[in-house]
Amino acid sequence: MEKICQCCGMPLREEKEFGTNLDGTKSEDYCVYCYKNGTFTQDCTMEDMIEHCLPFAEAYQKQAGIPFDKEEERRKMQQFFPTLKRWKK
Repeated sequence: MEKICQCCGMPLREEKEFGTNLDGTKSEDYCVYCYKNGTFTQDCTMEDMIEHCLPFAEAYQKQAGIPFDKEEERRKMQQFFPTLKRWKK
């Protein structure tokens, strides 16, 4: 099963993509962009994170030749993000 960042949903495929814990070990849960030295890199809400991630989803889909619908992608993220560790209630 592919690991994904439990904050932003980014696939974690390579060692360099994993964030770091306070003791310098790699985080098994979060990417380098979301988690460094045992803390989140952004103090934000789930909605803020979704808005932050939308341009990356757009760039990926355009590169892959997949049509991009911002509102549809936002709805998908609004359903998916609450399943991630950082945003679970």
